[in-house]
Amino acid sequence: METLEKRMNYRFKNRAYLMQALTHSSFANERNNGSKSNERMEFLGDSVLSLISSQFLFETYPDMPEGELSKLKAALVCTESLSGFARQIHLGDYLFLGKGESHTGGAERPSILEDAFESLIAAIYLDGGLECARTFVLGFLKPALENHNINFKDYKTTLQEVIQQNPDQSINYVFVGSSGPDHDKVFEAEVRLNSNVIGRGTGKSKKSAEQAAAREALKLMGLG
Repeated sequence: METLEKRMNYRFKNRAYLMQALTHSSFANERNNGSKSNERMEFLGDSVLSLISSQFLFETYPDMPEGELSKLKAALVCTESLSGFARQIHLGDYLFLGKGESHTGGAERPSILEDAFESLIAAIYLDGGLECARTFVLGFLKPALENHNINFKDYKTTLQEVIQQNPDQSINYVFVGSSGPDHDKVFEAEVRLNSNVIGRGTGKSKKSAEQAAAREALKLMGLG
């Protein structure tokens, strides 16, 4: 664990937090001895990461509108980005996985690495507080922005690129309603693959509603 702490540039006062952050539910279930998985820590880490990344982008781009900030944040903390951060410190090498997950490449699975990375953020937050967690997180976010190592695309374009891989399929966006007064309307849109609804979204404009629908579709495909 000392090697991992060196890669993280953080030494735990209470390593129990670190051990839980590294424990996948498959391992805890197999042991059946009261071991706690990292699922609850992942929940906390996700919120801590959201706060840190939101403040970081808010201060870094003082003139960027809310919609653009949201898209940039989504790209910066998506599964692809977080699993990439986890690989930078070889986090998969230290995970406690059940036999099934170990044998099927769980240590390299993006979703498992993403959850473990968020759990690690929670562990640091619980052990050392918000500023320690912030230092750790920004050590990844700042280089990612500076080196453009993020997939900063709008969701509609990304979805279109995915669908185009199959020439027989097409998508279209349909507005299914709106609510609220004229000065504060909320639009609802659906994105349909052929005739099937694959995502729904709402927004203050028709464009933002379409983006939200495309984002939901990508999430359902495991790509968001």
